[in-house]
Amino acid sequence: MLDKESYTVFMFEKLIHLEGIDPLEFYGVNNAKMNLIKSFFPKLVIVARGNEIIMKGDELELHDFEKKLYLLIDHYHQFNLLNDDIIKTVMMNDAEGITDTFEEEKDVLLFGINGKAIRARTPNQRLLVDACKKSDLIFAVGPAGTGKTYTAIALAVRALKNREIKRIILSRPAVEAGERLGFLPGDLKEKIDPYLQPLYDALLDMIPAKKLDEFLKDGTIQIAPLAFMRGRTLSNAFVILDEAQNTTINQLKMFLTRMGMNAKFIITGDETQIDLPTRNQSGLLLARKILKNIRDISVVQFDVKDIVRHRLVRDIVAAYDKYQAQQLAKKELLNSDKIEENE
Repeated sequence: MLDKESYTVFMFEKLIHLEGIDPLEFYGVNNAKMNLIKSFFPKLVIVARGNEIIMKGDELELHDFEKKLYLLIDHYHQFNLLNDDIIKTVMMNDAEGITDTFEEEKDVLLFGINGKAIRARTPNQRLLVDACKKSDLIFAVGPAGTGKTYTAIALAVRALKNREIKRIILSRPAVEAGERLGFLPGDLKEKIDPYLQPLYDALLDMIPAKKLDEFLKDGTIQIAPLAFMRGRTLSNAFVILDEAQNTTINQLKMFLTRMGMNAKFIITGDETQIDLPTRNQSGLLLARKILKNIRDISVVQFDVKDIVRHRLVRDIVAAYDKYQAQQLAKKELLNSDKIEENE
């Protein structure tokens, strides 16, 4: 006859922290996703509270559950998506199949919120991706709406996910206020945020809000006006300067000389939308002129064919380009007439 000890079931306990994950997104509304996960391991006691998942049960079952749970966590971090089909696929021992399905997507740079595939959509966006592979300093110039900044930020987020760099730094000149923000209401963050909002918007397409908030707090992602770059050396970083047409000559020189070791710089701008008092003050115009023969600096020229906003934006940009070309031709004709008169 077996003694009482022979029937003792040893209960083991494990704890898993969900780092950088919104529990609501991972557990589902009313814990629907977590209940589905639990259904595959009915013998375990699984309690999900906040960012902690506590598991109790047989050691072998715990090990199997822990392995599958980490597959789900890794999948969520990679693709920003966790649905019932993915849960069932992972829990039924076919985890590789779902990953292969995602990776078949052509031109995908990364997967954004809800698994949205973010890809290079136009020929010049693909040129920017290629330039990023071979050059550490890239000028991406062209009209509004061509995806210059969005593609650059996607490349930066991908590099961060792949651990190629340690931080992302995004900057813009606050030209409308002349970078003198004192007269605006609010604290410093409230003063500068309106100028930087487009950068936040792009990041929120690619990184879950909770994770982005963590990155912003610990400095993994930094968003700041150009004036804040002075005196810094930017190493192990992917650095993007947006709206560079509105930098002065000295500002852009200052920015370019911040480049440290293992750094990737992308400068974006639209040379037709210079808001400085005079056009020849633009640091972007001069930089493109005097740096064009330096090896390992790439220039990607976007045009109206790359515009991915509303169909009218392409026509609007084309109309403005035509008008500006006509005005330039008139000015040149007037100048030539004056020269002839003087002669």
